[in-house]
Amino acid sequence: MFGVGFPELAVIMFVAVLVFGPDKLPEFARQAGRMAKQMRKFAHEARDELRQELGPEYADLELRDLDPRTIVRKHIAEAMNEAMADPVPTQAPALPVDVSPPFDLEAT
Repeated sequence: MFGVGFPELAVIMFVAVLVFGPDKLPEFARQAGRMAKQMRKFAHEARDELRQELGPEYADLELRDLDPRTIVRKHIAEAMNEAMADPVPTQAPALPVDVSPPFDLEAT
């Protein structure tokens, strides 16, 4: 999720035990859990309030939908799907051997 693997997590836990001590560490873990729960509650309340203000057409709005990277990916994917759905333009028929191609002196 945050690019933290087991070795990094072990180092973080070791440093936490050294800094806070083994007796205070459980209380700090509880506080961190409460804070994470409170932040999640704030995010859900903000999402619900935003849905309510925008109206019923945005009832399925998610906060991650507002991330600019997600918006760009969505629009690029839609454009690629539309490009794939369009028929491939056909080539112009070949000119007969005795006919020269059109030539524009002003363009060259």
